[in-house]
Amino acid sequence: MKQLRLKVLAGIFVIAVVLAWSAAKLWNAYGSLPGVPLAAPIVLAVIAVVLLATALSLRARLKAQRERRPGAKGVEPLMAARAVVFGQASALVSAVVSGLYGGVGLFLATEALEVPARRDQAIYAGFAVLAGAAVIAAALFLERVCRLPDDNDDDKAAARA
Repeated sequence: MKQLRLKVLAGIFVIAVVLAWSAAKLWNAYGSLPGVPLAAPIVLAVIAVVLLATALSLRARLKAQRERRPGAKGVEPLMAARAVVFGQASALVSAVVSGLYGGVGLFLATEALEVPARRDQAIYAGFAVLAGAAVIAAALFLERVCRLPDDNDDDKAAARA
């Protein structure tokens, strides 16, 4: 399984920002721009917490498995692979969603802050971008926890001991 690259996620985010900003500008010119929901940053924050909890749980179980503690629950390779796929999918979707909210928030911040309701929506969009970044960070941590050690890692560990 290939590791997620931060460059790819940043590229997806930037493309989504540009598309959302353009769409918001066009939509605002020909109609009424829909609002940014307060639920967006909340949902993204919950996903980040779930990913972080999964990563911490798997890290503890993998550590216990490596130390061969009696009664330790191990981690099956398929479970670790599923967790990594969950994390990668969450990071990719989060890059798109937070980019979309970032583009709308950028439009609102530059063009429509005199309206109090739109100011609030720009703030919600900013929080959605921050929560999206938290999802990406938690997903990358989960991926790092579940990665297989390289052959060189064993040699490095033996050299340190």
